[in-house]
Amino acid sequence: MPITEDSPLRQVLFPYRASAQPGDPKYDYEKILVERLMLGDAELPTTVLRLPMVYGPGDGQHRLAPYLKRMLDGRPAILLDEGMARWRCLRGYVEDVAAAIALAVTNPVSAGRIYNVAEPIAYTEAQWVGRIASAFGWGGDIVAVPGGRVPVGYNTAQDLCLDTARIRAELGYREVMIPEEALRKAVEWQRDHMPQVAVDYAHEDRQLSESSG
Repeated sequence: MPITEDSPLRQVLFPYRASAQPGDPKYDYEKILVERLMLGDAELPTTVLRLPMVYGPGDGQHRLAPYLKRMLDGRPAILLDEGMARWRCLRGYVEDVAAAIALAVTNPVSAGRIYNVAEPIAYTEAQWVGRIASAFGWGGDIVAVPGGRVPVGYNTAQDLCLDTARIRAELGYREVMIPEEALRKAVEWQRDHMPQVAVDYAHEDRQLSESSG
């Protein structure tokens, strides 16, 4: 079911602490505690915006890079763990997210409210890669392989689908970018700002051979 602003939050705090060391920013990363602190201050009007995975120019996490790297290298296929391939996640283009923030800042109705911000369609990861491929002009295959054969970046046991009806109804939020244009601009920026991406094409070739055999 889509997650609303009133859905229960996770009970385990500091989600990255098990994989981070003290001093790493992720070690103390916890948005829930920030929400509690700010919303609990009666003298400071606060609006909470729960953002999705934000993509586009300036993306410091380079979310498109692993897929675009393979497209730039002319790979015949991109392999996805089968669970990852069907995992659904909502995203947001940076200019659309900025528009939502501007609305929240300038509209007094937002004081004390919590809003989910995201695009309206939760694509599967396979569909998302397909959209990147279309924006870039790559004609290879997207292949789902059995679990454990290729790395998985997220816990895919639960989709991340947000209900964004509240901000659309209360603040009149609408995306400012045409989806295809947003992804085209994101791909262009990522192509010109590619980080180092570790790949093992020999391993991928073996997995692709086993999947096709």
